[in-house]
Amino acid sequence: MKNNKKYHISFDLELRRNPYDGIYIALEGIDGSGKTTQVEKLAEYYGAQGREVVKTREPRKEGIVGDLVHEVLKGERKMSAKALQYLFSTDRMLHHEDVIEPSLRDGKVVLSDRCLWSAVVYGILDKSEEYGFESANQILIAHSILSMYHQFIVPDFTFFLNVSLETSLLRIEEKHKESPKEMYEVREKVEKVIKGYGWLMQNFGDEITEIDGEQSIDDVTKEILAKVEVLKK
Repeated sequence: MKNNKKYHISFDLELRRNPYDGIYIALEGIDGSGKTTQVEKLAEYYGAQGREVVKTREPRKEGIVGDLVHEVLKGERKMSAKALQYLFSTDRMLHHEDVIEPSLRDGKVVLSDRCLWSAVVYGILDKSEEYGFESANQILIAHSILSMYHQFIVPDFTFFLNVSLETSLLRIEEKHKESPKEMYEVREKVEKVIKGYGWLMQNFGDEITEIDGEQSIDDVTKEILAKVEVLKK
């Protein structure tokens, strides 16, 4: 019988920065945190400034992969959570090739509801079923996930809209009055994802700016725009 052995593995992972004239802004957070709303508000602002804006999201809701992802999320097609993460990866690859990089190259403002950082949060959850196991293992999974995305352009500005579990669930209920919830929109999953974003901020906080998502919609928008100006300098 073979003995179980542990091996120490360390990584140096360099994220790819935006070399183009366009601006890449991503909104992160649990379901119901206001990401989609803020994409719309930021699009209004930059449009009024005369900038060409591309609004997008991950995962996408259209295309061969996007259609399949949303069938799984809505419970219309069965697939393991781990297998679903590979679909997310495929969709992100196509998304960056078809939308994000060409738009940035053309000098557009790209506003995204989620980005590669969601892959870390949900990827760890689906590969481990829980946050709270050995931190080194979480780091290993995070790096294995990011290793798939290191060739992608990381957002210039990523904002984490932080809201409470109660606020999230209330907004999810409001959203789904006449439609079924998706697989990550139930209390148990949301609780775990909150822990995941806490872990993400502890370990990759230099890449992400936290915003109080409990503020009014306009105040959240103002704070995001103010942070963008500060971070530009």
